[in-house]
Amino acid sequence: MVKDILASNEERMKKTIEALKHEYASLRAGRATPSLLDKVMVNYYGASTPVNQIAKVTVPEARMIRIQPWEKTMLHEIEVAIMKSELGLSPNSDGTAIRLAIPALTQERRQELVKTVSKKAEEAKVALRNVRRDGNEAIKKLEKGKEITEDDAKQGQESMQKLVDKYVRIIDATKQAKEKEVMEV
Repeated sequence: MVKDILASNEERMKKTIEALKHEYASLRAGRATPSLLDKVMVNYYGASTPVNQIAKVTVPEARMIRIQPWEKTMLHEIEVAIMKSELGLSPNSDGTAIRLAIPALTQERRQELVKTVSKKAEEAKVALRNVRRDGNEAIKKLEKGKEITEDDAKQGQESMQKLVDKYVRIIDATKQAKEKEVMEV
């Protein structure tokens, strides 16, 4: 029973790490990646749709993203969505495709991004602590219901803490890697 609780909570912790990595992928670190556009939503016939579902997104150069919509009528909608996004990029259209030049980051912008990276890591750690709390409550419930012994409950809570510690180390390593990437010139 305790093993089931630990397994399900470890799964939730893995999802937290995946979510953090996804957040980091959408942060602009000075080089072009298609994942920069993951959060850009386009009005596609009344439905809010991600850019990568209505256009081919490629990276022909290190600091350039090329967006080629499958329907030319969507060109203007994509431009508007990019301008409204928080990316701070200016779309450049040639009538068939949009080019996004990714400017080099200023030192000030890099420091802002490092703060954002730290904030996202802290949010992930809070999520892990919430998972730990839920798991510990489930273990205590089993103990109260006399389904497991006090020693088993104690051991289960210690195992839960070890899991949290393991995933906090992963978050810290991921955060350090992203900070290093952001600060690269």
